[in-house]
Amino acid sequence: MERQRGLYQGGVTSKQNYDYAVQALDNSKADWESAKSARVTQERQLAYYNLTAPFGGIVGDIPVHVGDYVSPQTLLTTVDENAELEAYIYIPTERASEIRMGLPVQIVTSAGELIEKSKVDFISQQVDNALQGVLVKAPIHAPLDRFRNAQLVKARVVWSTAPAPTVPVLAITRIGGQPFVYVVASSEKGTVARQRAVVLGDTLGNDYAVSDGLKPGDKVIVSGTQFLIDGAPIQPTS
Repeated sequence: MERQRGLYQGGVTSKQNYDYAVQALDNSKADWESAKSARVTQERQLAYYNLTAPFGGIVGDIPVHVGDYVSPQTLLTTVDENAELEAYIYIPTERASEIRMGLPVQIVTSAGELIEKSKVDFISQQVDNALQGVLVKAPIHAPLDRFRNAQLVKARVVWSTAPAPTVPVLAITRIGGQPFVYVVASSEKGTVARQRAVVLGDTLGNDYAVSDGLKPGDKVIVSGTQFLIDGAPIQPTS
């Protein structure tokens, strides 16, 4: 602007060019003042950006770095309390009618070993479209070194229970696909082994559940069965 003023006063340039220079200077001053005001406003807003966790916990991943531009929608970090966890279990819709509050739930390892027993305390009234299942929840109280937030676990829902005898897997013999056990019986010749057909249920570790064929008080022979035949005399050992 000073240069244009000197040229104008010397009669080298026109009044219009000088006016343009004056206007450009005024516009630059206005921009400068606006920038200073914006900086003051932003510095005041920074005073409100002191983040305080709503509860004690463990800070998770921090996906942003110093100098990154962020907005109110930017995820800065997470805080996991891990004091009380819940197991989210999706029940197939065909069994939705069997779901009830208090239904026993077992949290197990990948090998099927029991970690914790719990009960259903929440039942969703909607079906998950993606999984076609009904969400139920069960509280988890196991030590925090066993579970973490968002961990994938295996759960077993116990729909019903019924008492049933169990026998070791090695006590079962099969003839033509039919399972048998040898039970201790009395005869005129003394104690003998009697072959008895049974109906097997699920396996429980190294045992079979027997749903039919045995009754309370039966004594099942659990060793040396490969040497037995029906009616063979035996000598029970304590």
